[in-house]
Order: sequence, then structure tokens, then C-alpha cells
Amino acid sequence: MKYFFVKISFVIITIIGLFSFLSFKSHLSFKNDKGLKDYYKDYFPIGVAVNVRDLSGKESQLVLKEFNSLTPENDMKIGPIHPFPNLYNWTNADSIVAFAEHHHLKIRGHNLCWYQQAPKWFFVDSHGKLVSKDTLLQRLKQHISTVVGRYKQSVYAWDVVNEAISDKDSAYLRDSKWSQICGEDFIDSAFCYAHEADPRAQLFYNDYNVVVPKKREKIYRLLKNLIAKGIPVSGIGIQGHWSVNTPSQQELQKTIQLFASLGLKVQITELDISLYGGRRKRIFPSAKEEDNYMDSLNVLQQAKYKMLFDVFRKYKKYIGGVTFWNLSDRYTWLNHYPLKGRRNYPLLFDTLLQRKAAYWDVVKW
Repeated sequence: MKYFFVKISFVIITIIGLFSFLSFKSHLSFKNDKGLKDYYKDYFPIGVAVNVRDLSGKESQLVLKEFNSLTPENDMKIGPIHPFPNLYNWTNADSIVAFAEHHHLKIRGHNLCWYQQAPKWFFVDSHGKLVSKDTLLQRLKQHISTVVGRYKQSVYAWDVVNEAISDKDSAYLRDSKWSQICGEDFIDSAFCYAHEADPRAQLFYNDYNVVVPKKREKIYRLLKNLIAKGIPVSGIGIQGHWSVNTPSQQELQKTIQLFASLGLKVQITELDISLYGGRRKRIFPSAKEEDNYMDSLNVLQQAKYKMLFDVFRKYKKYIGGVTFWNLSDRYTWLNHYPLKGRRNYPLLFDTLLQRKAAYWDVVKW
């Protein structure tokens, strides 16, 4: 009987030890589990656009596990950071920069000059009339000098001018207060002001629909002219606001090759893959039909992400970084655009912050 209990005790201890080992091994495996930044350490930085809500809790854990570069989604734009002539709101931007520095993450500044989220006071005088070109450029210089100067030890690259080229085939510059008052000079000036404020920073022109041939040619013309004039532009930020339908592999490759031919750095700055591809909201006769439709879109999204990163790796000598526009499907700007309130699921992490199937097509090749 004594030996029976000894054997039972030995078996119990062995089982406990086995479970402890498996638990330790599982924990060790989790600890050693790689993130996006680790898979791409020999290729390019992998970034994400964040807001202050992403700096704590499970969101911050996901940021630190998967990414090595941060871009403030909104908190460095003119409106949020400089809402009134004599007021700068540094709180959120400072928090993001401090988080990045504490965790040794790269920081991209976004953005210094944009037709949206620029406060009305920038463009009018005390009587509400449009200011002169000289006044507007002086205000722009003061703004850029102050913002870039504050973060010059932290931010390695800036989206200096954002979305200045028109989507209309018949127009070159976007019709905005900037172009109405200054013509094309606001673009040249913004790059010069940024370079003066931080000569070491990389300076990007950033836009969407860059793969669309007619707009691509206009952006190429802009950048080629800037280079010819000696304007300190470092590269092109290709906003990756794409969908399950676009771009094609051929369009993307041609676009990267074209801008690389100018000797410019190329970054993918705002990557997400919309499930809808411009489709309007649909009404389904049954939940099952809707589920089947969404499943088919998820498969298309997975294939699109695989193709994109196959191309990015192929052109790694030109690609200086890839930044996702938001962290997970829990929050994405596409829930509000183009249809407000329609849920979209454009990222690699779902609403529970878990990796989606598309993640594995991005990291395994």
C-alpha cells in the first residue's frame, strides 16, 4: 500500500511538472513570438497611425509588439495643434512623442500644410477678408518653424505638404485657400521652411490616388520641378488608402519605379484595405447572405495584402517605411468615410485586437 501511494504521488508530481513545463514553454513561445516589425527588420520600418487612446491598455501592448514607428493620426495637423493665432495645443502630440521616445520607436510627423483641418484664421484678416500671399506665407513659416523646431530632436520625417494636387483631370493644383492665395509657391515655401527648422529631417510630399495614371503624372511633374528648383524634398508619401479592387500589381510597381527614378525616397504612409471598394451600403435578404458576402470580401482583402507586401519586399531598396492607418478594426476612419456609420474592417487586426488571416500572408513568404 505504501508503494502504491508513492507511485501515485510520483505520477501526480510528474503530471504537475509536465503542465508547468508546457505552461512555461507556452509563455516562452508567446514571449518570443515575433511582430510585424521583427519579420520586416531586414526590409523597412513598420509603422502605425495612433491617437492618445492607443498609448495605454491592450492597444499600447499591440503597438509595442507589432510596430517600430508611430505617426500621430491627427494631433500634429494645423487645426488640432494650432487652433488660434497665439495658441498651440501640445498636449496630445507631446504624449505621443514621449511614448515613442520611451519605447525607442521612430516618429513620422503628419502634417505641416493641408487644405483640410487648417483653421479659418490662417487665411483671413481681422475683417474676415482673405490675407495677402506674403501674410499667409509668413503665418505658414511661423507655424512650421514652431512645430518642427519643437520636435526636431524626435521626428525623423515630416509629411510637409499633403494632398495639393487635384483629382480633376483638367486641373493641376487642388482648388484650396492655399492655391487661391499663393499659387504653387506655398508648396516650395513649406519645404524650405521645414528644412530651415530641421535640416536633418526627411521631408515628404504626401498624397492619395498616386497610382491613378493621370494624377500620378501630375505628382511626378510637381516633384520633378521641386528637385529642379533645388527645393529640399526627400521623398514621396504614397497613401495606401486602397481597396479589395485596387491597385493592381502592375500599377503599384510602375508607381514605385517612377518616383524612385527621381532619386526620391518612397514610403507607404497610410495603408488600409477597404472591404467595399467604393460600394454603397447593401441590404441583404438574410444574415446568411450577408455573411457569405463578407467572407468573400475577406478573402479578397487577404489576397490584396499579400500582393502589396510581395511588391514592397521586391522594391525594398526604394521603400523607406510602411505605415498602417490605424491600429485595428476596433477603430478606423473608414467607419465614417465615405458612408458614416458603415463598419469597415480594413486592417490586419480585428475588433478584438487579434491577428486576422491576412496577417499571416504578410509575414510568411
